[in-house]
Amino acid sequence: MDARRAQGALVGAYRREMALIAQLSLGVSDAERAGTFWAAALGYRRREPRFTGDEWIVLEPPPGVSGAALAMDLSESPVREFPRLHLDLDAGDRPLDEELDRLLALGARIVDWRHYPTDPHPTEPPYVVLADPEGNRFCVSGRREPSRP
Repeated sequence: MDARRAQGALVGAYRREMALIAQLSLGVSDAERAGTFWAAALGYRRREPRFTGDEWIVLEPPPGVSGAALAMDLSESPVREFPRLHLDLDAGDRPLDEELDRLLALGARIVDWRHYPTDPHPTEPPYVVLADPEGNRFCVSGRREPSRP
């Protein structure tokens, strides 16, 4: 079976038999602060309450844009230096440094990450590890401007 047919078979099987990630829940101590940051960082919108008294902060992509929802899940556990799960963001058409400046202005901070690759693969875009205002780690990758390191 050629690669295209194999991929088509996998996609068809996926649609019928496997689950999708509909929502990620992010542990936070201040849901309003975290929700404000992530809504601005991702361009997401707060989901309307589903019922009277629904105060759960769930952010969703704008209408017509695909992506998983992000819920702010109150947590008293400490932030881990090396989390088992984190978000990877892509700067898209913007240069990485512009996206970094934007995220830092929203309240993110750069994390001194000792696991940065010392010899990254030339086909992989550079990335930077950040922490949101709650301390949750995430990465952002993108292209570097030729004049900037």
